[in-house]
Amino acid sequence: MVSSLPDESISLVVTSPPYNIGKSYETRSDLRNYLEVHGEVVRALYRVLDRRGSICWQVGNFVDKGEIYPLDIFYYRIFKKVGMKLRNRIIWHFNHGLHAKRRFSGRYETILWFTKGDDYTFNLDDVRVASKYPGKRSHKIGRRGAPSGNPLGKNPSDVWALLNEEWERGIWEIPNVKAGHPEKTIHPCQFPIELAERCILALSNPGEWVLDPYMGSGSTLLAALRRGRRAIGCDVNGEYVQLTISRLQEYAEGRLRCRPLGRQVQDSQGKVSRYPTEWQSGQQSLLPS
Repeated sequence: MVSSLPDESISLVVTSPPYNIGKSYETRSDLRNYLEVHGEVVRALYRVLDRRGSICWQVGNFVDKGEIYPLDIFYYRIFKKVGMKLRNRIIWHFNHGLHAKRRFSGRYETILWFTKGDDYTFNLDDVRVASKYPGKRSHKIGRRGAPSGNPLGKNPSDVWALLNEEWERGIWEIPNVKAGHPEKTIHPCQFPIELAERCILALSNPGEWVLDPYMGSGSTLLAALRRGRRAIGCDVNGEYVQLTISRLQEYAEGRLRCRPLGRQVQDSQGKVSRYPTEWQSGQQSLLPS
């Protein structure tokens, strides 16, 4: 599909390629072959990307026999080879995921934000977060006593954790899509709409084209449409293409279930959040204080 697109026709790419970790929707291959295949995709995306365009490449880790290979490090070389420039390595933190037994459980993934050139779209005002101390005054000569911040808010930083103080702390802790999440579908590795929304708001303008070459359940396309952009995507899995079409239809009819951008994550309540009584005897050191 990407090969059929005109040169410099896309303003923003937001995607999450398969991690090569043996999910049901991907085939495991050795790391070198995996990177070579995706290197070809990156070169194709560079061709269709507008001169002021960006690519947001969201990845986790490749795991082989318990050893971790951080994919963002390997991808950096691929993007640099085609001439793109890394602007941020954004950390997406979440609280739920696979529980490891012989290493610490992973609770974050990364988004590599690359631009095609030095003149690129960046709408900081559209994604500013509330300042913690808006009344703070400057001590600099010539501005002494004047407000030191921006009346529109502050920069959300490069660590994203939309939690209790989400927009204030600048940590992007957007809940990953697990059981109970309103956006949950049959896709085994679905990222939330709001993760793509902030990228789209900051790195594209209304009416521009947003592309996801690994669209999966269609979260990027839905985020783009919700924010007044035009969207295009593809996937090798026909079942997920049909899933995306169904979700787009739900959106058009006002029936799409999604988590609003910036909603606070509620603290756990109920029986499952309580400490099991059978763990209490002889395990006092593990009890929460």
